[in-house]
Amino acid sequence: MLIDSHCHLEYKGLVEDQQQVLSRARGAGVGGFLNISTRRSEWEQVVATAERECDVWASVGIHPHEADTHPDLGAATLLDAASNPKVIGIGETGLDYYYDKSDRETQKALFRIHIDVARETGLPVIIHTREAEQDTVAIIRDEMGKGAFPALIHCFTASAAFARDMLSLGLSISLSGIVTFKNAKDLQEIAKELPEDRLLVETDAPFLAPVPHRGQTCEPAFVAETAKFVAQLRDVEVARLHDITTQNFHSLFRKTHA
Repeated sequence: MLIDSHCHLEYKGLVEDQQQVLSRARGAGVGGFLNISTRRSEWEQVVATAERECDVWASVGIHPHEADTHPDLGAATLLDAASNPKVIGIGETGLDYYYDKSDRETQKALFRIHIDVARETGLPVIIHTREAEQDTVAIIRDEMGKGAFPALIHCFTASAAFARDMLSLGLSISLSGIVTFKNAKDLQEIAKELPEDRLLVETDAPFLAPVPHRGQTCEPAFVAETAKFVAQLRDVEVARLHDITTQNFHSLFRKTHA
């Protein structure tokens, strides 16, 4: 069994045919889905899908692109939403300096609020970071000094040095279809060396379809292609890679056991 540790089932491209999307994924051996939210207005539907589907879980959070549109969001709001039995993660949140769609200081402040909630609830914080390695490391290191919290870097595309920093701070790392791209040689080298117990896979559907589906709308079913590619990179059996990443998902997202 495989788990897609990061997908957006309510996004255009998936939501219109959501039942068939899930059916195709299940047919491809995907036995679990983490449905990620990126703005407050999505929370209700993201959670509703998780409540309807026994193999779907939800996260609640604000993407850094949306930070400026949520100036009054506080920890209490996140804590209340996180109390739902199907909510197993906080995010996605983090820093994005590539697009700079929100003020950087606002992004940082909101990132720290998510971390506070992750620390209080024990739910992993799901981190998006792009062109912001230095500040991401600084914030996570500072916040870990206040008290440990579980966390995951999703859709990892950063440097080897950043990976080492994240691993040293206790974080896990998730690989998306980007690792299958021909121009992702540096990422492929990092993927070979990630510790077995810190590795997850995802699609980020409907984005970033892996080879051989590149250019198509990405679906959770395609996580099987990413897993197959990563298994070949790491010279392990595909079934072993499935087992490893599924075990790691449940070890990190402990609320799934409930």
